[in-house]
Amino acid sequence: MGRRIHFVVDPQGWCCMGLIIFVWLYNTIFIPKVILFPHYEEGHISVVAIFCYYFCSLFCIASLLRASVADPGKLPENPKIPITEREYWELCNKCNMMRPKRSHHCSRCGHCVRRMDHHCPWINNCVGEDNHWLFLQLCFYTQILSSYTLILDFCHYYYFLPLKKENWDVFVFRHELALLRISAFMGLIILGGISGLFYTQLMGIFTDTTSIEKMSNCCEDISRPQKPWQQTFSEVFGTRWKILWFIPFRQRQPLRVPYHFASHI
Repeated sequence: MGRRIHFVVDPQGWCCMGLIIFVWLYNTIFIPKVILFPHYEEGHISVVAIFCYYFCSLFCIASLLRASVADPGKLPENPKIPITEREYWELCNKCNMMRPKRSHHCSRCGHCVRRMDHHCPWINNCVGEDNHWLFLQLCFYTQILSSYTLILDFCHYYYFLPLKKENWDVFVFRHELALLRISAFMGLIILGGISGLFYTQLMGIFTDTTSIEKMSNCCEDISRPQKPWQQTFSEVFGTRWKILWFIPFRQRQPLRVPYHFASHI
């Protein structure tokens, strides 16, 4: 969407991302087929429940694919350094290129990334200034989709009325219990992992520090003024319109904030 595609050649990252896509595809196919559509046909649930599930599924896969191919903030070979900000740039000791402070060199990708948070194998890409907002959306919608799936798995056995019309010749109904147990297991694993990751990401934005800065203890709390949370989130998502923070089908526009700090809003 107006941004260049960033593709990382990493077999390990391909395997991790392929696993995530498999889990998403598994639940997107079997949950509606085993739970949503049969209960809707017998009048146990509303069509809204089906639309909400596919809505969450669509936003989840959209944020995953966009975060994996979006340019995280790769620096060009000959960056144009504003005269007023030259003192806030430094030389990378790995690639010998000038970069703004708070950038980091990713050894897996082989280049520096503006305001790099970490390299995530699950999206096979770095999480940096230009795709951090997509990574946050991915964590958010993955939690919603996993929670929704677990609720449906529970309600199918303990809340919804038993199905009267079941075609036991169909594979999904002959192996219904096994399929839903696998779905519940994957949902619990992903929900637990993503919830912890999402919490650390939110705390990092609230404190305006990246994961790398936390690990290296170079947050510069004394020299860098604290910002209100509205400003830090607006800088990450590229807009002050909070409703747009939840939409992955858009183009991020930087707020033109200096790399080292920004005044309060």
